[in-house]
Amino acid sequence: MTEPAPKPDKIRCDACPVMCYVAEGRTGACDRYANENGRIVRCDPLTILEEATAHGTPLRPFLGAGWTGDLTPDDGRVVTAIGAGTTYPDFKPAPFIVSRQFDGIDAVTVVTEAIYSYCGVKVKIDTDRHLGREGARVLAQGEEVGLVITSEYGSQMLSLGGVDHLTGGSKSEGRATCDTLLALCNCEAVDLQIDGGAQVTVQAGRPPIVDGQPEIRMRVGCGSATIGMFASQWQGLVDEVVVVDDHITGVVSEHQAGKVIGWPDTGIRIRGHRSTPGRYFRVAEPGLGWGGTDIDDPLSILNPWLAKKGARPGLTLLMVSTTGEHAAYYVLDDDLVPRQQPMPAALQPSVDLIAENCEPALCTVMFQAGAGGSLRSGATKNPVQLTRAVQSGAVRVTVGGAPAYVWPGGGITLMVDVTRLPPGSFGYVPTPALVAPLEFTTDRATYRALGGHDDAVRDIAEVLANGNEYGARHRILGEGDR
Repeated sequence: MTEPAPKPDKIRCDACPVMCYVAEGRTGACDRYANENGRIVRCDPLTILEEATAHGTPLRPFLGAGWTGDLTPDDGRVVTAIGAGTTYPDFKPAPFIVSRQFDGIDAVTVVTEAIYSYCGVKVKIDTDRHLGREGARVLAQGEEVGLVITSEYGSQMLSLGGVDHLTGGSKSEGRATCDTLLALCNCEAVDLQIDGGAQVTVQAGRPPIVDGQPEIRMRVGCGSATIGMFASQWQGLVDEVVVVDDHITGVVSEHQAGKVIGWPDTGIRIRGHRSTPGRYFRVAEPGLGWGGTDIDDPLSILNPWLAKKGARPGLTLLMVSTTGEHAAYYVLDDDLVPRQQPMPAALQPSVDLIAENCEPALCTVMFQAGAGGSLRSGATKNPVQLTRAVQSGAVRVTVGGAPAYVWPGGGITLMVDVTRLPPGSFGYVPTPALVAPLEFTTDRATYRALGGHDDAVRDIAEVLANGNEYGARHRILGEGDR
């Protein structure tokens, strides 16, 4: 089939596989490239951080306050790929291959805004509330965008995105997935619905909101760990302590920590699966109540007390959750039934101490992607050499200037904390795929040995003076812009 001819006032952009025809004064579908006077230009210029403030008003701050800029032992200048553009498919050199001098060493940084179909995010949500069963679907805009994965200590984990959701399903699923990933990577809030579970609002660096309730703190530890940390704080103030937890509920009189300090038996009996003394699994179902269980009344996890094991009228009991958010004080009556009483002033500080030792509840978003495709050809004529150099540590990988963790094994599978990048660092193309800055840095001799595009290397001063082939003007951010 013959391809229709474009309208005369449009030019074709080859920055991504969509290959838009862009009218004068308009951007392509990605909003990253535009037609300016018959030329394709990059809408955001190359971002360079420099110690001294130069002329012009920056359009985007580089990083938040507190970042020291000590990524490399240089003059404080860091070249990023933010605004560098792309040369996809990378049969030609990357948009910028920049040479700089560090203590007499000629270093080379290859920068490109990589297009990732093979990408996603891992989300850590600090909460002891039950969000959904492991393996449950995660929905955004009514579309499946990922799943719940294994819980970690005090946190629930989600895995979102990936090529199957971006391109392997329906168009609406791909669009919803791309929108979700882009917003999360740019530190924006996203509403997620977990199939059969909670509705969660996630934003990197902010507390999660679970079913409309903002989280304040993550748990100090499981119930057993809480007993271990604070048993000595309770000794002499109360006869029994139960720390209610969805994973491991702790009982101080039975627990090893209690036995070591001489805690007497109390005749208490817990419903659930006893693991080791003082440690109980499955005392209740997961939920939004005490300690991440589905209970509102903590007494519901107790069986009748045993007098022959130490239960007696007047025996005191503290029940508390792993965040200190829930706490109640009881006294056994003549029938050995616990009756709630006001919390003694002497006991309240121990509950407060649990809360004090909890970390603030936050959402963490880690961008993860495979950088093993054609973009390597933008750095070297022999792509596998780049992969091996990255794995050996001879080439350093950063994303928007932020250090990336590279997974061992084959390929260049990287992971980076999105809060370490400047706001708005991530983009998209409508294939759909995410666009993220990527930098490879090494010394000039190593770069040549890798088969690098040595004839495309440009000195940083020349880059600052002349920009790049699209005519994008460079930008320098000063000390006050960080």
